[in-house]
Amino acid sequence: MNIIIAVMALIAVACKTEDPNVILQERAFVSGSSVNVEQNIPTIDNGWYREKNRPQIHFTPEKNWINDPNGMVYANGIWHLYYQYNPYGHDWGNISWGHATSTDLFHWKEQPVVLEPDELGYIYSGSAVLDKNNTAGFGENAIVAMYTAHGAHEQQCIAYSTDGGMTFTKYEGNPVIKNTTHGDYRDPKVVWDDVTNMWYCVFALGGEHTAQIWKSANLREWSICSTFNASAYPKCNDGIWECTDLFPMQYKGERKWVLTVNISGGGPVLGSGTMYFVGDFNGKRFIADHYNYPLWEDHGMDDYASVTWSNTGDRTVCIGWMNNQAYGGYPVSPWRCCMTLPREMVLEEYDGQPLLKTTIVSEIEGIADDWHSVKGQTASISSLLGALPMGMNGTKPSLDAYQVNVTIDTSADCEIKLSNSVEQAYTVKYLAATRELVINRGAKTGNTGFHPNFAIPDMRSSIFSNKEKVTLCVYVDQSNIEVTTDDGSVIMSTLVFPDFIYDQLMVSGQKAKSKIRNLNRVWKKD
Repeated sequence: MNIIIAVMALIAVACKTEDPNVILQERAFVSGSSVNVEQNIPTIDNGWYREKNRPQIHFTPEKNWINDPNGMVYANGIWHLYYQYNPYGHDWGNISWGHATSTDLFHWKEQPVVLEPDELGYIYSGSAVLDKNNTAGFGENAIVAMYTAHGAHEQQCIAYSTDGGMTFTKYEGNPVIKNTTHGDYRDPKVVWDDVTNMWYCVFALGGEHTAQIWKSANLREWSICSTFNASAYPKCNDGIWECTDLFPMQYKGERKWVLTVNISGGGPVLGSGTMYFVGDFNGKRFIADHYNYPLWEDHGMDDYASVTWSNTGDRTVCIGWMNNQAYGGYPVSPWRCCMTLPREMVLEEYDGQPLLKTTIVSEIEGIADDWHSVKGQTASISSLLGALPMGMNGTKPSLDAYQVNVTIDTSADCEIKLSNSVEQAYTVKYLAATRELVINRGAKTGNTGFHPNFAIPDMRSSIFSNKEKVTLCVYVDQSNIEVTTDDGSVIMSTLVFPDFIYDQLMVSGQKAKSKIRNLNRVWKKD
């Protein structure tokens, strides 16, 4: 029995979760070795990126497993998205850094893998920065990546690129931050501070529920500054800490710092989530202001490992892995898992404290068609957008993705129901008495039987707004729905797996104003 427990624990560490039983269950699901779910995975469609449930406006690789976004940097007009990737299979394993590039955050071109495992271990999560002043000595404007090598121990390493982020050379002096004592010691996020003229990195000591902050003048030699913990806030310490981020933002005319921490358990609904702290950083220590933590970046089920791009000027742009550690994988093929839509964040006051507001980036206008007003309270979305209705005979969908905006009076209840021709439905309710949104992703939304934690009929969040009228923005893809308010006061992200994309709209409870626009698919062959 002790041998079995030890093996389970090793698997748990490798898969970045604290519960060996959960990981064994998730790994069995992913591989299909112990749980018979492979029969539910749709067959591959010969139409490029047209497989059942394949997102049409969210990033997915052409094939194989992905998880955390890594190393995001904006350089020379290119958005670089690196990510945890298995180049050789549909399941978690062989963890490397995959790579995709974009000029508009929506049309992505998948590039060759840039970092693969070596004698130090798998290439776990990390970040990348543009070294404009050649502080590291690898060349002016070199892109320097910092990542966790996951082997016998988790240690921090660097690699550098002198060709704009397309290929990397691992630093011969790795690891730059050694470790032989901590079990969970990973996911470095690097930031340059113009005030102190210093590089800082923050990474998580997962099982210890802490984050360490280190500093460097040259990205090669690092010294520890401080350790942050949330011991005063017990609800922040469920699961394990991962994928931390530290960045400055403007708030009420002054500079504040935001520390985000992704946790594998104790999220806003069930399982994982991204929480944030707001405070001050003096070049040595981050001190959180006293608020009612945890505060959540996303109040849905499926935004994890969310981190920001570097070198974006005054913009704070992030993306997350659209998944949850409560289930870990889901029955799609030949790809497995996707990213959220890219988001932009601002820090504004609500009810006497800072609120991290999150909207879908404005670049979405580049894939959007004109708006169509909804007359009355119901609409055939396919007809309104000039698409063919979803059939029941296996025909390819002609409706790829769309956005519904519903402007509601916050003094009255309202329900937004999206459904399809096989009576699968997803609902968003607004409750005036509590000023809450309630999302129903229950058993009637589509395929939910692959994991007992997936069907959630009651996801709740405040709208964090005192406005008399609020516009709910609902972004619908083949297997993803992201609901936000027009000013970003709340965002709730969820996966869904209907047989066909929802193409019917019904709004009830009040005479809300609704409009719909088509969002054009982003995939095209070269």
